[in-house]
Amino acid sequence: MNEELIPLQNSEDEDNGEKMEEVLSDAGCSPESWAILPVLCLTHVFKFLDEGDRRSADLVCQRWHNIMRSPSLWRSHTFHLNVRSSKYRHSEFHSSVAYVQSRGVYLERLAVLVNPPSTYSTAWRMLRTIKTVFDELTRVRASLKSISLTNLELDRSCWTSGLRNSFVIFLVSFLRAQGSKLDSVCLNGMKIGMIQGLEMLTTLAQSQKRTNHRYYISTLHLKGFFSGEVPVYRNSNMPRTLGFMKGLTHLSLSYSCLSDELLKALQHRDQGWRDFIHLKTLSLWCSLNVPHGQVICGHSWESLASCCPGLKVKIEVDQILNTDRLARILLPEIPLVDFSMTTFYSPNEEWSHRPLFYVMLPQFRLTLKFLTLHLSNCSELLDDELLKLVRRCDRLEQLRVWAFLDVRTVQRLLRIRLAQRSLLNTIRVSVYSVEEDHEEQKEQLEILLSTYRDLPPELDFFATVYPYV
Repeated sequence: MNEELIPLQNSEDEDNGEKMEEVLSDAGCSPESWAILPVLCLTHVFKFLDEGDRRSADLVCQRWHNIMRSPSLWRSHTFHLNVRSSKYRHSEFHSSVAYVQSRGVYLERLAVLVNPPSTYSTAWRMLRTIKTVFDELTRVRASLKSISLTNLELDRSCWTSGLRNSFVIFLVSFLRAQGSKLDSVCLNGMKIGMIQGLEMLTTLAQSQKRTNHRYYISTLHLKGFFSGEVPVYRNSNMPRTLGFMKGLTHLSLSYSCLSDELLKALQHRDQGWRDFIHLKTLSLWCSLNVPHGQVICGHSWESLASCCPGLKVKIEVDQILNTDRLARILLPEIPLVDFSMTTFYSPNEEWSHRPLFYVMLPQFRLTLKFLTLHLSNCSELLDDELLKLVRRCDRLEQLRVWAFLDVRTVQRLLRIRLAQRSLLNTIRVSVYSVEEDHEEQKEQLEILLSTYRDLPPELDFFATVYPYV
């Protein structure tokens, strides 16, 4: 492409060139040393700068200014839309549209992160901004490969049926026009109804029929895509729709979408221009407020694992305080590699973590590599249970824990790593304290760890104590 970019300058950046030179000088880098760097090296460095720093670098010298006009620097961009504040609503709209008009032709990976609206007017402005940006992308014929549109929360009351329908119509039209070249799509947190959500996914799946094998969608993120109250697993169209996406290798979705039929649909992969396309990672998010009472057969998981060699399953559980339901979710046939759990509950609730530590998680001792636990176990001691679990999980690589623990447990974890678990190279422990003065516990932890100064260089270890609020 021979099109040139609009220079990255505005009225607020008159002194940015001098500021950048001061930064280089403070870092011990003279302008002469940067002047001899090849264009390829400078371009690579500039890719790590945010928008403000790029504007500053653009004003340093004519050479840097020319490099900043390189299309390779503008393949990816993230829009942060927060239209609640009327002070910035006009500038946010115009700056977003202006960016796409000047550099949209170079975009390949676009992310739109929104702050969910709370009133009708903010929802309307958000719809207008997103629609205009996407219309401009179509007009300039952007060659998008990846698109992310997250946290819209269309089930909010401020999204009237008229606004919601307008949004669905324009997004379906955009996906129909651009979906055939997309490789990655993220629609997390859209919280849309069943019918309109399936319409979007069907459009996306149908676009795959028109494409050649080079442009199959390989990554699809649908965490919180449907409204929280929708039991998607009861709808037979969901498995059929995802079954059309023959190039899918990475899928994340809410547990409310999971069914035996869906697992069966994910098993059948056509042979394409590659030898064999099969699912590689499946991430499931399960929350208390999302339907999760369905029964999944262990045989369905076993069949999926056999059809998808090397399949890695990640499960994230939030506030599921029911042992029976957890047991139905954590079936032993799952090739579970990554497990994350968050539980905040009152001491009066009849709930215990012990079945999780003693029965459920040990089922995955040969596959589990990443374990993250946020626990409010103020009335239940879990130190021994945690240590036993770590000893039993032979392939554990990363452990992150936020919980009420004895500070000596941190030392014992470190001993297990140094004596038995060479694969466990990330240990991050935050010990909750209900005591008003937790400094004593902090000092005790520092004394216990003072003898472990020469840790293996590959070990990422961190431990601290802070008050639980």
